[in-house]
Amino acid sequence: MRRPTPPSLFSRAAASIPVLVLLLFAQRHGQAADPQPYVVAFAPTGNAALDTALKDSSTLVSLRESAPVGAFALIGRARQDQTRFATALSSFGYYKGAATVTIAGHPLDDPALPDLLDRAPADPPVQIKVAAELGPLFHLGRVTVDGTVPAEARSMLGLAPGAPAVAADVVAARDRLLNAMRDEGYALATVSEPAAFLEPDADKLDVTFKASSGPRVDLGPITVAGLQDVNESFVRRRLLVHEGEQFNPEALDKARQDLIGTGVFSSVVVTPATQLDPAGELPVTFKVMERPKHAVSFGAAYSTDLGVYATATWTDRNLFGNAEQLNITAGFTGGGSAQPRPGYNLSGQFIKPDFLARDQSLQVDLGAVKQSFDAYDQTALLGDVLLNRKLSEHWSGSAGVAGEIEKITQEGVDRNYTLVGIPVSAKYDSSNNLFEPTEGIRGILSVTPTESLGNTNATFVILQASGSTYIDMPWLGGEPGRSVLAFRGLVGDAEGASQFELPPDKRFYAGGSATVRGYKYQSVGPRFPDNKPQGGTSVAAGTVEFRQRILESFGMALFADVGQVAASGAPFSGNWAVGVGTGARYYTPIGPIRVDVAFPLNKQPGGDSFEFYIGIGQAF
Repeated sequence: MRRPTPPSLFSRAAASIPVLVLLLFAQRHGQAADPQPYVVAFAPTGNAALDTALKDSSTLVSLRESAPVGAFALIGRARQDQTRFATALSSFGYYKGAATVTIAGHPLDDPALPDLLDRAPADPPVQIKVAAELGPLFHLGRVTVDGTVPAEARSMLGLAPGAPAVAADVVAARDRLLNAMRDEGYALATVSEPAAFLEPDADKLDVTFKASSGPRVDLGPITVAGLQDVNESFVRRRLLVHEGEQFNPEALDKARQDLIGTGVFSSVVVTPATQLDPAGELPVTFKVMERPKHAVSFGAAYSTDLGVYATATWTDRNLFGNAEQLNITAGFTGGGSAQPRPGYNLSGQFIKPDFLARDQSLQVDLGAVKQSFDAYDQTALLGDVLLNRKLSEHWSGSAGVAGEIEKITQEGVDRNYTLVGIPVSAKYDSSNNLFEPTEGIRGILSVTPTESLGNTNATFVILQASGSTYIDMPWLGGEPGRSVLAFRGLVGDAEGASQFELPPDKRFYAGGSATVRGYKYQSVGPRFPDNKPQGGTSVAAGTVEFRQRILESFGMALFADVGQVAASGAPFSGNWAVGVGTGARYYTPIGPIRVDVAFPLNKQPGGDSFEFYIGIGQAF
């Protein structure tokens, strides 16, 4: 015997009669505690997902604190939950299953229960217990697809006779079938909600899908709506889909994400028409919402070696209507043990997207800096012109020309430098988050041939490779992203010039949050007789850090850093410094607030006993 699974209108009305009678009786009976405190306990079914579904469907659980009720309304709430529990059991394939609810050890239909609750004290709360009898697990019988469906799409249904009759699997199969047809260009394809019929004697469920592919269609006219300051010509040049191409939902979504990536839109919604135009094509509308044209942002950090670091940036996201970006940044730093005097910087940056080619941008930077460290004092004007290009999903490259005019004082000696360099770099990034990466790899390789002009002529090449990787360990934290092991490494080398032929700001240093925590900024490496840092021709550093999230908003970290700087040798030939430490994290929507303390295991002369760091985002 087969019967449809949905209950009839009459059966629903009949099921509600006891509840209505009970509620009417509750209105006439005024002696029960109001509200009546209670607790709910569920007997495990052996299926964790089903246990969760039963609890999630229960109003006894969801309304216990937000909507307390009196004793008799509590019985009504429990009766309603029994129906909800039956639905949850059916959705997992237990169509003959039932859930029993008892209050204070009494079944809900016990005539003595209302009087018992009438006399129940508020403390302790009434005990409510829920126990489910699963019965046999139903399996799929006949699985039928009626209608015009391409064979390749039909094969994507993925629902086989004999599989457990789980509602979520049946619904997912409908979605797979519909998506498969749309992916093949059938934009108007439809698949009705599955019709399911029980065979109680055989513990089976027959399922039928009614589907229609409709015609395979191409994209028609593409409309861009919502533009205000952004030029439509720029958007159309960026579009990854074009009129006349075959309809493809994935291609439309990639085009949507690409427009979001320009940085000028807060949202982009793609809406295909519901019917074909007279030419038999499908019109599509891209509805955009522009971000505010101007923005002001602030940044701040603190460490015992560099003191307070504060920046303010003014941004124009759409300078000439084609997503050109202008950034003006001012910064201040001072108050640290490695910084005798405060430092200042002012910089401007212009970025022209899609310069000469798609996914290629022109970047122009100009800045002025005045800073004072234990290693040297510097006053400089800096500028560069770079061509940046996205090479693939994870790879990007950059090349250009950089110039620097500077005055540097080291050990009481002033030197002026005029430097011209050709920076070339390749970058790889597969990490999943800018401020809180939990998996993936980041790496950058840079080569900068540089010519020093004027009184201190020298030609040299700076080579540097750095990277980090993140390993998610959900078996420790219980959920993905809560337990992460992070590694970073740095190797650098200067060729073509000796230690003191290199300008002091082009030498390598270690120490500080970017290399070896626990040591003052630039303090690791060779030193002058007065213990001031010299800088070297090579550097190597590495870090291992374990990050553990605790509860919802807090976390901790344990880390060890190592690093060395060689005065004239190759990387890894200097004396190693090791720092260890721990930290706390407070997670916010913009990233974790980081507080770290690190200790040097081999303290440098004149160094601090520990270093303290505060910032936004992980250390790397």
